[in-house]
Amino acid sequence: MTYNNLKRMDNVGIVVESLDNAITFFTEIGLKLEGRGTVEGEWAGRVTGLGSQCVEIAMMVTPDGHSRLELSQFLTPPAISDHRSAPVNSLGYLRVMFTVEDIDEMVTRLSKHGAQLVGEVVQYKDAYRLCYIRGTEGLLIGLAEELNKNE
Repeated sequence: MTYNNLKRMDNVGIVVESLDNAITFFTEIGLKLEGRGTVEGEWAGRVTGLGSQCVEIAMMVTPDGHSRLELSQFLTPPAISDHRSAPVNSLGYLRVMFTVEDIDEMVTRLSKHGAQLVGEVVQYKDAYRLCYIRGTEGLLIGLAEELNKNE
């Protein structure tokens, strides 16, 4: 007998230097700010293994309400590692992919917020147009536009 205890994936966490800038950037993509607050105290440090910590967190949600990003700005202790300029083939968690209606419009709009195309927008068969961008703070973001949606 197989028993699956998994219910859902709640969110993906991203540590940022500026919570305000990250909220603005992900709002431009189309996510909505669901809530913002500070997490601190002995219990939080026990969960993360960091000991005493103070973290400001913003929860962003996709328009369908099913996917969330948890943006975290560590006030204490400070961030100790920076993976924002890591290439696409680096090990570990690397990027978030969003499906968008119009990839060209999204790239143009995000470029006004400092985003840069990593390579180019390419088409995969008759299914998708895809690209990677470096967004706020150099975060790697994938964009996908579904083709032939009405078939």
